[in-house]
Amino acid sequence: MTAPADLITRLADRFGDRIITTGAAIPERYHHDWAGLPPAQPLALARPETTAEVSALLAFCHDARLPVVPQGGLTGISGAAHPDAGCLVLSLERMAAIEALDTEAGTLTAGAGLVLETAQRAAADAGLMLGIDIGARGSCQLGGVLATNAGGNNVIRYGMARDHVLGLEVVLADGTVIDGMNAMLKNNAGLDLKQLFIGSEGLLGVITRCVLRLHPAPSERATAFLGCAGGDAAVALLGAARQALGPMLSSFEVMWPSFFHTMAEGTGLGVPLDGRHGAYVIVEATGFGPGAAQGALETLFERAFEDGLVEDGILAGSLREERALWAVRESPAEYATVLGPIIPFDIGLPIARMAEAVTVLEAGIAARWPTARALSYGHIGDSNLHLVVNVPEAGANQPEDAVKAFVYGVTRDFGGTVSAEHGIGLIKRDYLGYSRSPAEIALMRRIKAALDPHAILNPGKSFAPDPEERQP
Repeated sequence: MTAPADLITRLADRFGDRIITTGAAIPERYHHDWAGLPPAQPLALARPETTAEVSALLAFCHDARLPVVPQGGLTGISGAAHPDAGCLVLSLERMAAIEALDTEAGTLTAGAGLVLETAQRAAADAGLMLGIDIGARGSCQLGGVLATNAGGNNVIRYGMARDHVLGLEVVLADGTVIDGMNAMLKNNAGLDLKQLFIGSEGLLGVITRCVLRLHPAPSERATAFLGCAGGDAAVALLGAARQALGPMLSSFEVMWPSFFHTMAEGTGLGVPLDGRHGAYVIVEATGFGPGAAQGALETLFERAFEDGLVEDGILAGSLREERALWAVRESPAEYATVLGPIIPFDIGLPIARMAEAVTVLEAGIAARWPTARALSYGHIGDSNLHLVVNVPEAGANQPEDAVKAFVYGVTRDFGGTVSAEHGIGLIKRDYLGYSRSPAEIALMRRIKAALDPHAILNPGKSFAPDPEERQP
């Protein structure tokens, strides 16, 4: 392998300072993502503007055996976009154009660097809706959203990120450009290759452009904030909501008291209901007929109250009230202020055992770390539980290994998954075997070897082989 100094000189000479930044000139924001891993200054940063430039860069790195870490908006919490000192960081942020918005076909064609919220606004301006929505909408980029198969608030109605993709353009490790920019809802000609790259965390290729499916924008949205006796009642309420609202049910978010009261008090956002409850639920319904969603949600509330599933609740009467009801649920960006260093989890659990699992997790953490704060909440309608843990006296040296071993062990025993929507990256790679069989992981690696024979794309992440690989 060429010495790093010579390699970087060749890279800079080949692509110029318009694309390449090296050494101390690389801004610190590219040294890490949201995973909380120690920052690392990469050898170089590449910010291409075209697919041809991405292709040329990857061909160069393939020949030179230079590791490449693709980066999007850097909002992931699994470390998939975290660089190391010997890599080239490849940022797609300059490839952010909206190329087309077809209102008749209901599609949006854009570069991978486009920020999700910008895409949402473009769709809304055209009277349509992009069904993908996550808390980091203002900074995450489409390429990263698709590479991690992001979930978010609307999955219960519109599905995961992959359900919104009609076509992709991807550059392979050797620079080969795969033009799969299909814009048709039906295209059954051969293998659906785009599915290889959605959720692959940049290990198989770099997404450069995409065609996304848009939906008619609902004309009405109704939101309720409900207090339940506990997690079991909240899960039962989910079944009632599915029956009462049908396809109008667009969000179902549950917050256990550990999360809700800690964040409501810590941020000063306040509590919309009197008293304390065993679980707090946000139910959102969207519809197209005047008053249909509001009426259906009111009926659900009344029946759930009569059946003892709900103890108290409030329905938003305006957009301002709606935002206030969501405020605590969307407060995780304040963890650093309210809690300090955290150990975050994004796990999936069978819905029927969700409440039981939360009880086991919170009790187990309290027994092992008596001062710990364990906050539980999530997209329960999608089997997705978020858990964050902080051990106050540990400060910056949180007991990550021990907490992970416990949480992921419980997740495995409950038949869940160690990653519901944030991928594996570096943070969870040792636990991939808790959710995937040896045969599945072996097949993932065979595909990796076929598409990236020199293993330059995101080495050591997720299912990529690592000489120092270990199992917990």
